[in-house]
Amino acid sequence: MVVQSSIDIREVVLSNQSFGPAEIERISRAIEEDLTQLTLFRDAVQELQQSQGLSPATHVRLGVCLCLLGKFSEAEGALRHGDGGALAQYYLGRICFQTEQYQRALDFFEAAEKAGYTPEWCQLSRAEVLRYLGRKEEALQLLDNIFGPVEQNPEYPYQRAATLASIGGNLPEVIALYQRALQHNPKHGGALFGLALEYDRLGHDQQAFEYYQRGAGLMPSHIGTLLNLGLMYEDRNEYPKAQACYRRVLETCPNHDVAKMYLKDAIAGGPESVDEHAQLQQEKLKQLLNVPVTDFELSVRSRNCLQKMGIRTLGDLTRVSEQTLLSSKNFGETSLVEIKEMLSGKGLSLGQYAHEKREAEPPVDVSGMTPEQQMLLDRPISELNLSVRARKCMVRLQLNTIGELIRKTGDDLLECKNFGVTSLTEVREKLTGLNLKLRGD
Repeated sequence: MVVQSSIDIREVVLSNQSFGPAEIERISRAIEEDLTQLTLFRDAVQELQQSQGLSPATHVRLGVCLCLLGKFSEAEGALRHGDGGALAQYYLGRICFQTEQYQRALDFFEAAEKAGYTPEWCQLSRAEVLRYLGRKEEALQLLDNIFGPVEQNPEYPYQRAATLASIGGNLPEVIALYQRALQHNPKHGGALFGLALEYDRLGHDQQAFEYYQRGAGLMPSHIGTLLNLGLMYEDRNEYPKAQACYRRVLETCPNHDVAKMYLKDAIAGGPESVDEHAQLQQEKLKQLLNVPVTDFELSVRSRNCLQKMGIRTLGDLTRVSEQTLLSSKNFGETSLVEIKEMLSGKGLSLGQYAHEKREAEPPVDVSGMTPEQQMLLDRPISELNLSVRARKCMVRLQLNTIGELIRKTGDDLLECKNFGVTSLTEVREKLTGLNLKLRGD
């Protein structure tokens, strides 16, 4: 059934007519299709909020509307003065979910179902909460037992896709489910976030960026969408836009610690009186110098010699002289010519930055490690399941394995663009879970 979105929002908010899921859906659709309706909606909600002698049913109407605006604290207060019916219980559950009170959310959704709210919707909402609680198999089992018209609603394929993604399910199936949800509703916030996240993980930055932007235009926007879009704006040096994303999160959740930290980092990283072009060129050169020599088709002899000398990147080569290379055992003129041609193709040369002292990176001290810990050193960093921001910094630093990561100090990591204290804390917590730590910790 197609929900008719052409409505008088002020009339729906302020009148005494029936108010339930159908009216709520029509309000959301109307605003999604015409954002100018959002101002009318806010004004109507404010007028209702200032009214005297609200009945319990009207308190529920007010609480739901405040929830749609992302004003969760005020919404909860209004709903608690409501009639305690199914709609109030369901939206109290939505508020608890948005504010990460997951066990309370489960209790409210169960209470809503008992009070007569549509069972399938309560079950979908419970499945989402179970997924966030880490009870993923339980969430999938609950979804498997949902039948009927709700399966044709975009919320069902979205929840199924998100749950399969969380347990490492088949990626093409996950993407197909998200796309199916968007076919039913091109402005489904969860599906837009899910697709953006998968493309982000695959390294398809432009596609991810476009989906995050679409999701950020909805009301209310998915918090993960705003946080990750903010990170992408930072990568593009668009710091005011990044700050706006984080502030939108804090308008909804004033105590959101991650958003607070990201906002602080974005303000600190904003453009100052620096020539942006020169800064960009310097960043590109830095990235080039960090490219591993193993990325190039060198002879076995050349690769072996460079490895023995501890030369791992193009930057390392620009800091050594021809004489230093030739002094290495088995490194001859043929290898020298090969190396020089490779550097020349990148606009670099041997000894170009010889005046810069290359600090040798100390090897990992494995003397106090168990065999199990030593085996972890060659495992890929991806197994740490880091956040998008931390993962991108690992790529910038050319770190591929856990062993390469723990050779770094905390200060080394903090020097990476967009890597702040929050990301450092996250990395340390992940390593602590494996009984490992960064150098110097």
